[in-house]
Amino acid sequence: MLHYTAMDCAQKARDWLCHDDAQVSAHYVIAPDGTIWHLVDEADRAWHAGAGAWGPVTDVNSRSIGIEIANSGATPFAAPQMDALETLVGAIMARHAIPPERVIGHSDMAPGRKIDPGARFDWQRLARHGLAVWPDAQGTGDFLRNARCFGYTADVQPDTLLHSFRLRFRPGATGPLDDTDRALMADLAHRWPVAPA
Repeated sequence: MLHYTAMDCAQKARDWLCHDDAQVSAHYVIAPDGTIWHLVDEADRAWHAGAGAWGPVTDVNSRSIGIEIANSGATPFAAPQMDALETLVGAIMARHAIPPERVIGHSDMAPGRKIDPGARFDWQRLARHGLAVWPDAQGTGDFLRNARCFGYTADVQPDTLLHSFRLRFRPGATGPLDDTDRALMADLAHRWPVAPA
């Protein structure tokens, strides 16, 4: 699961994640210069996800590896940081046999509560390298039904789910649900279902 730190300083973010008062942790932190800090063993639970769901999983903390990317959420992610992220995600996927459709953002499993890694994060870049998925606008069907099939199973209002979906797959899109949203979600549900439709 990918996050941003919402802090300007990578070292401060790392130090906060290691502090007892934080009551939050992550397996990895990646600085803008590409430095990777390994904070929690991958076999151990880190407290990075909180309440939410993805597919049939409701205890996401116990079933995920959290990567915090040092970024405020308002700026592009640095090239060395993205290079390091690609290397790290690829290695984690290989070690644990994780398919690309299981690489998600915090906003995917906690719509409305979380927005990271945010609209500035380059999901298409990860997808081009087989480290995430990216849909084509082809297909039809019920948006909410297809969303559940793809993995968006958190109990939220339809507008909240649409916002989280757009953060990842249509950054900058606004307005009511439209045919492009429906076509993209239908393709996601058809090609990468995590639950029966």
